[in-house]
Amino acid sequence: MKNHNDPAQGAHQFIIADDHPLFRGALRQSIAQTFPDAEIFEASDLQSLQDCVAAHPDCDLLLLDLHMPGAHGFSGLIFLAGQYPQLPVMVVSANEKPEVMCRAIDYGACGFLPKSAPVELMSEALKQVLGGEIWLPPEIAERYSAGDISDSENGVADVIATLTPQQFRVATMLAEGLLNKQIAYEMQVTEATVKAHLTALFRKLEVNSRTQAVLALSSLDVEQPGQFSAPQRPAVKTEQLN
Repeated sequence: MKNHNDPAQGAHQFIIADDHPLFRGALRQSIAQTFPDAEIFEASDLQSLQDCVAAHPDCDLLLLDLHMPGAHGFSGLIFLAGQYPQLPVMVVSANEKPEVMCRAIDYGACGFLPKSAPVELMSEALKQVLGGEIWLPPEIAERYSAGDISDSENGVADVIATLTPQQFRVATMLAEGLLNKQIAYEMQVTEATVKAHLTALFRKLEVNSRTQAVLALSSLDVEQPGQFSAPQRPAVKTEQLN
């Protein structure tokens, strides 16, 4: 296994997690310009990302898009920070709202890189986070340090960080409006197993219904760039847990 404290032991390893192949390619090219010998792995959804991290646990940096299939707003970042605390995660997103950037740092990211950033700025950001520092665009970093746009106290985040991978998948599909039988089909488990995961999730969230759970999880939503209004959330079907 590579010792990150010894630069002579090999090239940096990166994981790019984004569901758009064109952007993964552009990001790969940008990384290669800064680190010509870098090893780069790719993932297009949260499940493939978990597999990738398991296969390469000593990666130097994960570049994570917030709007990736299998994640729900900040939930993917929070879950990864809880499951893999040793893995630095930099959010790379087209959402450039200052409050979103700062919440990402509060939820465990080591940096936030706007997708519009030029290659020179991306290179600076990568070098800084690989050096163990936190990186934000300069004007946002100044405001974040001053504490005027950090307001992410959220008990739901603490819960997400404690979920097992299976519980997290259930939580994500619940937030998308899927019924127990649909979740069971997607996960290839029994409905009884889904109900057991839901029971654990409800207990951790301190809620008593699907509707309350979805509302709690929605506090981690992030509006996708280009949307003029918040996306309409799927109607929560009435379904008994037991």
